[in-house]
Amino acid sequence: MSDARTRNRPPADIGRYVNDALRDRYFEACDALYALGAPVRAELDVETRFGTTHVYRYGPTDPAAASRTPVVLVHGAGSCSAMWYPNTASLSAERPVYAIDTPGDPGRSVQRAPIHQPERAAQWLDEALSGLGLDRVHLIGSSYGGWLTLNQAHLRPGRLASATLLDPGGLEKVGLRFFAWIFVSLLATSAPKALRPRLAAWLAQPVLVVPELRAMIRASVRAYRVRRPAPLPLTEDELRTIRTPLYLLLGKRSLLVHPRRQAERVPRLVPTATAEIIGATGHGPQIDHADEVNDRILTFLARTDAATATATGADAD
Repeated sequence: MSDARTRNRPPADIGRYVNDALRDRYFEACDALYALGAPVRAELDVETRFGTTHVYRYGPTDPAAASRTPVVLVHGAGSCSAMWYPNTASLSAERPVYAIDTPGDPGRSVQRAPIHQPERAAQWLDEALSGLGLDRVHLIGSSYGGWLTLNQAHLRPGRLASATLLDPGGLEKVGLRFFAWIFVSLLATSAPKALRPRLAAWLAQPVLVVPELRAMIRASVRAYRVRRPAPLPLTEDELRTIRTPLYLLLGKRSLLVHPRRQAERVPRLVPTATAEIIGATGHGPQIDHADEVNDRILTFLARTDAATATATGADAD
């Protein structure tokens, strides 16, 4: 009997749901959050050697916008593509948008092999983009998704028109102060409703004042077990290899990274990088400063596309 249990037990580094009932409640909470963003035009499942990757597609109705280089969104740890609800409408008005549920996090993807190692993560994402038929994309990642994006720019940059990093992992070792912030933030989700705005301001934690987002986070903690180590930061030599146009957007009150330090360091190591800091926000600038972040991202993407077109024209001449 013990041998049978061992054979049926998922590997230690494969994420999993606790049970079907909690999974379904979590999906209901996710769907309520999706409803706050742009309408999803299609849901796609892409097979990779690491599992099935679930993808949400958004897109403009304007043919000119539909022909632009698409955006691919990669969410943070312990979350899913629903976290992009403040961004999908603005981004998809200007170009096609794909939001990926990362295997190993609570979403509708199904993980069958670990992807937390850098080479495996880059291979998984390259296979997912290939399965979507995307040869060139603007990749945008938040937090752990920022590490995945940075890692892609380092190891598999061939499909990347640009990489945007929103308060990303991969630049510093994840410290105790960040884990303490996560723990206190989770406790604060149980605070009385009247106290949540004050706690949200103190913690720079927008989760507390968006009921649908709070419900999704609370449901994910109950429903899903993430089974992977925190990623190691890229070394300075690894960062120096990056040639993809890079946009680093940091929250002034971030506890994942030291914003001023990274805003100076990354452009010094990566010649193609631009770094900016947004005040009065922490780890979620794309949520609590959505309009500003959307505008900044779209400006960067348009500028990058224009530079690429100019360079291509010059090469042709």
